[in-house]
Amino acid sequence: MSRFRPLPRVFFARPADVVAPELLGRFLVREVGGERLVARIVEVEAYLGGDDPASHAYRGRTARNAAMFLAGGHAYVYFVYGMHFCLNVVCGAAGVPHAVLLRAAEAVEGEAAMAARRGLAAGVAPRALAGGPARLCEALGVDRRLDGASLRAGELRLTAGEPAARAAIARGARVGVGYAGAAARWPLRFAIGDSSALSRPLSASRSA
Repeated sequence: MSRFRPLPRVFFARPADVVAPELLGRFLVREVGGERLVARIVEVEAYLGGDDPASHAYRGRTARNAAMFLAGGHAYVYFVYGMHFCLNVVCGAAGVPHAVLLRAAEAVEGEAAMAARRGLAAGVAPRALAGGPARLCEALGVDRRLDGASLRAGELRLTAGEPAARAAIARGARVGVGYAGAAARWPLRFAIGDSSALSRPLSASRSA
């Protein structure tokens, strides 16, 4: 049961770029429709609030990003392109809007149910199942109703899981933030480099 113990508050009470690589291998547990779905996180991106032009909080607090200003350990869920949800882990102290975007995960428990939520047949390739932030949210039934929810208890939570070895972690530039100028090149994307569930390959240097 140790893999399913909640992560402590102090885990989240740190900057996003510190928390991000340590989220790799952790379990994201979702209780929905009477089932427990479990996914192991394999790819993330860190966003550094007001100091980061790529962050939703760069220009301050809004109704959309209010959850980012909660204390670390809460969910920030946003809607993008009029069709997709994306899940972030809020980090740091209250009022400091750091967050880590969960980009990809591997199924641990409830794979068939995740595939059904995606409209796919059981046994689909890991990348097709939850390889991308929108796919991950659809597979686990995450939407804006979970925005601001605690990730330490309740129907969506992060647990100890199976932390990735440092040597297995690769890092590189974030995806899809070209509008952020020089910040688009910051190496704040972290992944378990040999996972088959990554949203796209990450061939940058290893070790976070």
